[in-house]
Amino acid sequence: MIWKRFATAVLLIPAVVGLVLAARTAWVAVAIASVMLLALFEFFALGDAIGHRAYKFWTAVCACLLMLAQYLAATEYAHRVGDGGSLHRVSRSFAIPSPTVADILFIFLIGIAVVTLATRRPLVEALPAAGISSSALLLVALPLTYAIRLHGVSLVGKWLLFFALVITWIGDTAAYFVGRAIGRHRLAPHLSPKKTWEGAVASFAGSLLAAWAMAHWGQVNVRTVDVLGMAAAGNVAGQMGDLLESAYKRSAGVKDSGVLLPGHGGILDRIDALILTFPVVWYYWLWIYSPRV
Repeated sequence: MIWKRFATAVLLIPAVVGLVLAARTAWVAVAIASVMLLALFEFFALGDAIGHRAYKFWTAVCACLLMLAQYLAATEYAHRVGDGGSLHRVSRSFAIPSPTVADILFIFLIGIAVVTLATRRPLVEALPAAGISSSALLLVALPLTYAIRLHGVSLVGKWLLFFALVITWIGDTAAYFVGRAIGRHRLAPHLSPKKTWEGAVASFAGSLLAAWAMAHWGQVNVRTVDVLGMAAAGNVAGQMGDLLESAYKRSAGVKDSGVLLPGHGGILDRIDALILTFPVVWYYWLWIYSPRV
């Protein structure tokens, strides 16, 4: 198992880092949208396992629209504080307002209403289908789109997204090895029997250590206290995301969300911590760091 996890990480991490640090935000959005769709359909499969069949096509369409809205919002944010994106300027030149996340959620709501009323599925499926579709959009797709908001920040966007990835990867790795070595006190045995308090503390410490290193050697003009604050908040959120996905799998009665990544399980198993880390790091930057600069 360990060698499979290691081999998968060796193959994927350089590709992800290269994409984040070298590619334009538009290409990062395309890549994350692809990962998001894979994760969505794994989430749908969890629903299928307990008889909750989602409106898969409509939910996937709205998930992609959310990604577009966040990309346009990121270019607007960059334009306000630096160099904006051309797509946003084109839309402005034709006086077409860029869709917001709220707009897409409203479109999703109306679509769910129409599909529910028009479907030929048994009536007993109406509530579960709406529930699993809404859960997929709000609990998987929407949080992942905040990676684009991070990457789109002027001057430091690439560093911010890389930072969110690093503190999560280091935290997960520390939790895995410390938990296996000295873990004795179960963190949440009803959700994930192998997770321990020792692993959770190691994860938190590992994230702070990685953040401190990035603050000192990352060549970014962000105060160390803010970097550590983002790491602390992001790590706690990531551990919550990990447990949340374990709850989904327990509910569905499965061990892994998929089999796409050897040694890790499915896409959801690999990105569960990032699902909450991305929006928490973004809102720390927006609400706590940005007002002071």
